[in-house]
Amino acid sequence: MNAALLAALEQICGPGGLLAQKAEIEPYLTDWRGVFHGGALAVARPADTASVAACVRACAQAGAAIVPQGGNTGLAAGATPLGLQQAVVLNLSRMRRIRTLDAPGFTIAVDAGCVLADVQDAAENAGRFFPLSLAAEGSAQIGGLIATNAGGTAVLRYGSMRALVLGLEVVLADGSLADGMRALRKDNAGYDWKQLFIGSEGTLGVITGAVLRLFPRSSHRVTALLALESAQDAIQAFAGVQEALGETLTACELFGEPAVALRLRYQPQLTRPIGPHPWYLLIEAASSLPGLHEGAEAALARMLERGYAAECVLAGSSAQAQALWEWRETISENERRAGASAKHDVSVAISAIPAFLERATHAVEREHPSTEVIAFGHAGDGNIHFNVLLGEQARAHDVSRTVHAIVGEFGGSITAEHGIGRYRRDELPEHRSAAEMALMRAVKAALDPNRLMNPGAVL
Repeated sequence: MNAALLAALEQICGPGGLLAQKAEIEPYLTDWRGVFHGGALAVARPADTASVAACVRACAQAGAAIVPQGGNTGLAAGATPLGLQQAVVLNLSRMRRIRTLDAPGFTIAVDAGCVLADVQDAAENAGRFFPLSLAAEGSAQIGGLIATNAGGTAVLRYGSMRALVLGLEVVLADGSLADGMRALRKDNAGYDWKQLFIGSEGTLGVITGAVLRLFPRSSHRVTALLALESAQDAIQAFAGVQEALGETLTACELFGEPAVALRLRYQPQLTRPIGPHPWYLLIEAASSLPGLHEGAEAALARMLERGYAAECVLAGSSAQAQALWEWRETISENERRAGASAKHDVSVAISAIPAFLERATHAVEREHPSTEVIAFGHAGDGNIHFNVLLGEQARAHDVSRTVHAIVGEFGGSITAEHGIGRYRRDELPEHRSAAEMALMRAVKAALDPNRLMNPGAVL
């Protein structure tokens, strides 16, 4: 059976499209964090939607599991074929075509394998703006970003990937094609089925194309870093700045002094832009209209006057703005350099962030004394990456139990943007009701009755 399936996949994918040798497929079998490593029969790399459909049909006929994979930058091991030696990894990296760009209509239609940075560049070249922004934008692919409902730093203003998708093209588990590549803002004809696939992590079908929303470019942009004495002050400052700047406020990122100290540990030649202080708030606002800089200056001055911010620095150039962003964007990489960690992508109500941070930090320090908490995230949408450097004695599983129990007490979610994947699968039933789990299983059974689409992920 394996030989016949491999022959069929090789014919479908064409020269260089099928990888079956151990050395060839190894890079596709490990997650981005380097924690999980799986096995696979082969890696199929189809070049277009028709080939994806043919690959899925061939796998379905052979009873082989299918693991859809994009840029493999996920943090929940959702694209790693753990325990699936007979799986075929369906990697879409060859599908990088930008199909159409409608500048007057503010839409772009792309293949699922398009890298996020390429979509951003195409929009920029057309005088438009695609707002999704995250650290892995140079390698993350659109299909994977949709499959995980990626958030990034601009959710505050533009929403997550779910808000940016107008149309979707999906190959279903039997190899049939659902073509919903419609660039419509309003479409009330029946169920909005595309929403089932956004955030489904490849467990219901394979996303092969998407129509995405574009936005006007902003000719005015301000970036500022505020230093604060407490997380409560940070939330007060966020509320005050949002009241002043309204919908021009694009990002509001929170991180603590431990994250700054961690970067300086590996790059001691750097100079702090501000502080030291316990907490920092990085804000960015953008507008097509003049007056933004003056409005931001006034808003920041009020935060200082009210005592919410202890210090503030306003970027005077794009280079300075980028330098400020690097203090936020390099946190994950610095964590990797520091060693093993337990990563938590949680969300709570925005007003509950200070209390959650205090409770969770104290609990981790008390129950796992060899650890170091590195907390940061998107204060504007309640998403906190509560990561814990493990030290020599703590176990990631035990630390996560501690953190997620407190998340549950706050009525939060154990994953805000990274997804369940395989990393958090076993914990999901503890944080969702029996009725919710039954609903998800019913959807899975209806769309993938043979359980061949990314088995072991999510459910």
